[in-house]
Amino acid sequence: MRIIYIFLISSVFLIASCSSDDSYSRVEEEPVEENPDEDVVNFDVSSVPYQTLSEYNFYEGRLNNIEPVNSVLPYDLITPLFTDYAKKKRFIWMPNSSKASYVDDSEVFNFPNSTVLIKNFYYENVLPQYEQKIIETRLLFKRNGNWEFANYVWNEEQTEAYLDLDGSYVPLEWEENGMVKSTNYRIPSGNECVTCHKTNEVPIPIGPKPQNLNRLINYADGQQHQLQKWVDKGFLENFPSEIVSVKDWTDESESLQERVRSYLDINCAHCHSENAHCSYRVLRLAYSETNVLDHLGVCLEPEEYIAPGLPYIVMSGNNQRSNMYYRLNTEDEASRMPLLGRTLVHQEGVQLIEQWINSLENNCQ
Repeated sequence: MRIIYIFLISSVFLIASCSSDDSYSRVEEEPVEENPDEDVVNFDVSSVPYQTLSEYNFYEGRLNNIEPVNSVLPYDLITPLFTDYAKKKRFIWMPNSSKASYVDDSEVFNFPNSTVLIKNFYYENVLPQYEQKIIETRLLFKRNGNWEFANYVWNEEQTEAYLDLDGSYVPLEWEENGMVKSTNYRIPSGNECVTCHKTNEVPIPIGPKPQNLNRLINYADGQQHQLQKWVDKGFLENFPSEIVSVKDWTDESESLQERVRSYLDINCAHCHSENAHCSYRVLRLAYSETNVLDHLGVCLEPEEYIAPGLPYIVMSGNNQRSNMYYRLNTEDEASRMPLLGRTLVHQEGVQLIEQWINSLENNCQ
């Protein structure tokens, strides 16, 4: 009887224990609210610009890895603008069901409202730690048919970037190709951004034109033509099968003339074009216009005196007497070209211009 009693008591405790476990399991199996989708960009056009870059959710993981979420697409130019040797990562985002449309080979795409163009400026091998340092992230976004600017300056810890349209300087020293370079890097103010990014005094992007984007680039899922990638992603309606495109100015298999035209287009044409900042000048440096030597300033007198011994903007066969070469080859703020965007001489670009000028044979005399 004692054994049976113990057995019955144990059974009661076992049943009670199982009942308790069942009750606990039912609590655990209740629906739990899922985490927000990490791929959803946070862009409320009525609330931007935000105070910090992280609020947009453009990137996944650590912010300074600059790895885009799936809905943010990287893009690149055939020939990029020189900015004191800074490296750049460019991205684009558009809201769902919104597409850009083609206008012309040499014109910026017609982007829908709420499009965001994202450009990160950074250096590698920054001294003394030989580390990567992101300096700034510039946003161009479209609201009510107009483009607006938002610049974000990265902190020293590289954990966040903060809205700042006042402009500032960042002293830098880094190693590149075995040489130590230094600059007092200029982060532009909002007004300085508008100086270059405008036509008819209306802000516009510079780079995203079919002529600049008609190329293959590497994506996470493999290499693809980037305009077709835009179509596949739903960012672009369509594009022509034939696009007159700029050339990679570093590609020596291309003609010297084509490389120079491409270099001047991206570095100078945003000011030296109709209805742009320097439209009162004789130069017309857009790629679509520089098939005419006059537009390049060959054998044309400069509008103003800069330095002695420079009788022409471009003097055929003589770079030392060419105003264009002098302006590109100086760090003097009053004389250098471009006006903004650089404090250093782009040595490789200057060598290209020197080679081209000295190859010209027509006599200016």
